[in-house]
Amino acid sequence: MRFRDYDPDRDKDDVLRIYREVGWCDKPDHEQALAGLVETGRTMVADVDGSAESMVTSDRGTIRHGTHDLPLVGVTGVTTSRIARKRGLAGRLTASVLAEEAEEGGLVAMLGVFEQGYYNRLGFGNGGYEHWCTFDPAQLMVDVDPRIPIRLDRSDLERMHDNRLRRLRRHGSCNIETPQLTRADMYWSENGFGLGYADGSGQLTHHMWCSAKEMEHGPYSVFWMAYRTKDEFLELLGLLRSFGEQIHAVEMAEPPGLQLQDLLRSPFKLRHITRRSKHENRMTAAAYWQVRILDLPGCLASTSLDAEPVRFNLALTDPIGAYLEADSPWSGTTGEYIVAVGPESHAERGTESELPTLKASVNAFSRMWLGVRPANTLAWTDDLDGPSDLLERLDRAFRLPAPSPDWEF
Repeated sequence: MRFRDYDPDRDKDDVLRIYREVGWCDKPDHEQALAGLVETGRTMVADVDGSAESMVTSDRGTIRHGTHDLPLVGVTGVTTSRIARKRGLAGRLTASVLAEEAEEGGLVAMLGVFEQGYYNRLGFGNGGYEHWCTFDPAQLMVDVDPRIPIRLDRSDLERMHDNRLRRLRRHGSCNIETPQLTRADMYWSENGFGLGYADGSGQLTHHMWCSAKEMEHGPYSVFWMAYRTKDEFLELLGLLRSFGEQIHAVEMAEPPGLQLQDLLRSPFKLRHITRRSKHENRMTAAAYWQVRILDLPGCLASTSLDAEPVRFNLALTDPIGAYLEADSPWSGTTGEYIVAVGPESHAERGTESELPTLKASVNAFSRMWLGVRPANTLAWTDDLDGPSDLLERLDRAFRLPAPSPDWEF
């Protein structure tokens, strides 16, 4: 078994086979989506008897912490073929990718999970809950008469990706630099189509990309929205409302910082009326993404909190070392640090005897740092412990908005 970089001439057929075996590539359009993912960013494979049987892909981007954008490693795919399961390949290969990305300046890593627990072994901790709302678009209480939009399709990839990068961003939001991830979502969307608006130069100001499981009555799914202002957001909702005479249900992720229920007429009544139908109105929640710090001093150098400064010793553990080769140039974040958080934050190796000590895994500390859960709560449910006074002060310091990536990968 050998880990190496992806070679398109050698590995293309093997990678397609892996994706077919895991059910991610069963249509020609899905092959187009996969091609874009593996040939941009970083792709590594594990050889077994001369053929690629496990693969990990990652792309670079940014994650917003408060008002700062930090270098992000987005792990966009982890797959293993049927013949190579339960051999530790995926975990070790993911760790190798993270080590290379950390050496090249990545400060934070994020990924979507198939189940809770697996990536915890690599230092990842649960992100915040994301809400998905299914509703009758005719019930949107939006007092907006939308203008006639322009149609968007796959040929508008660059314009749409650029608009996504320029969208309104909140705490925890992510941008992925390469347009290939946007392209992949377009190819993975069934009966995909876009609608939006442009300025006089042709640059998109706001738009959305949707798919339709059934074209006539839906449900329609909103893959993403890109907007910069309240008026642009409401105009896109006005477009969704205009579908209401024919389309019975629209599915979409709740936009960060907003509550869609505020804009729905009789949401509980519609839930009861549509219960167990294919157009069921409902709200669901799940913490489907996980996050971890790759470079603690780097992350804290870009952390500014509206709070009284807090200084403490941090005894940090990182389980990823067990999955890395002995000669890996990066071995995780395990160690003892002197940490200060507040309007200016920093971390350096060492200890100071007069400071209180926080003991934490990188999994739990990453969750606190991003504002997923406060320190006192993590002390109940995760690997984090310290004096009660220190936990209270950290709760006040990391009083952050709920983080949301606002970009699925």
